[in-house]
Amino acid sequence: MNTLFSLFLFFIGLPVVLMVALHWFRRQRSMRNRIEFGFKCFLILCACIAIFTTIGIVLSVLFEAIRFFQIVPLTDFLFGLEWSPQTAIRADQVGSSGAFGAVPLFTGTFLITLIAMVIAVPLGLLSAIYLSEYASSKVRAIGKPVLEILAGIPTVVYGFFAALTVAPLIRNHASGFGFDVASESALAAGLVMGIMILPFISSLSDDVINAVPQALRDGSLGLGATHSETIKRVVLPAAFPGIVGSILLAISRAIGETMIVVMAAGLAANLTANPFHSVTTVTVQIVTLLVGDQEFDSPKTLAAFALGITLFVITLVLNVIALKVVKKYKEQYD
Repeated sequence: MNTLFSLFLFFIGLPVVLMVALHWFRRQRSMRNRIEFGFKCFLILCACIAIFTTIGIVLSVLFEAIRFFQIVPLTDFLFGLEWSPQTAIRADQVGSSGAFGAVPLFTGTFLITLIAMVIAVPLGLLSAIYLSEYASSKVRAIGKPVLEILAGIPTVVYGFFAALTVAPLIRNHASGFGFDVASESALAAGLVMGIMILPFISSLSDDVINAVPQALRDGSLGLGATHSETIKRVVLPAAFPGIVGSILLAISRAIGETMIVVMAAGLAANLTANPFHSVTTVTVQIVTLLVGDQEFDSPKTLAAFALGITLFVITLVLNVIALKVVKKYKEQYD
């Protein structure tokens, strides 16, 4: 019923917008004005398609999440420390009542994302500074496309690399220092994920740094500043809003990654901050919950929608905070 309501909103809203546009279109007398207004209405229609699609997706997930919270209390979901969504498939079957505490999932998600950002942010930002400020045109023409190739590699390839190369390498070297490392660890997944998202930060930051007016650099150098001082005190502050945007995009990409975590970090929902232990993430559990012969109305299946809407809210909050930070610093350099 809820899905039908979302589809109703989507397919009814667009015709209404189109009818209003046609009504105004007929009132235009000049052919030139009609063409211009018709093109404007077409652009508005395209924008409305994106808006109504987003609204439909959010509502379809929200309605199913509400059904889940009618079965499992919201406080148990947000603050529960145990995740074991194993329930009986049929009413006459013996099964566990399930535990739906999502804290271990979000802890694993943030742990792997943190490890990935510790790798990607310094390497990506420093490589962007080198390519835009120090590298020759020939080196830049080769280096930037090579970095961007990393973004085109399928994530399953990164997963194989993490599981077959990075994880055994970490386990062998860490055991030599007396550390107990699991065969599937958050560290292995985070390291490879950091390499995967590095082009997002490097390429976007490079474009933003190149967009800084050359007059700012010339003014700083003319006042006696060195090249490194100009970069640190003039170029980077002026490019800061764009750099924050690139980091935010990389964080969103890391949070939504699934394949690397499945192959390198495992499926165990462990509540731990130790990067040597096996953990799982929200996106991995969403895929796991929707695979199998479980009934769609069961709490196990509906939990995927609850995880999805919670992850959506977290991402939205991060975007709002980032926009406020960008707005605050952008005003200083306009």
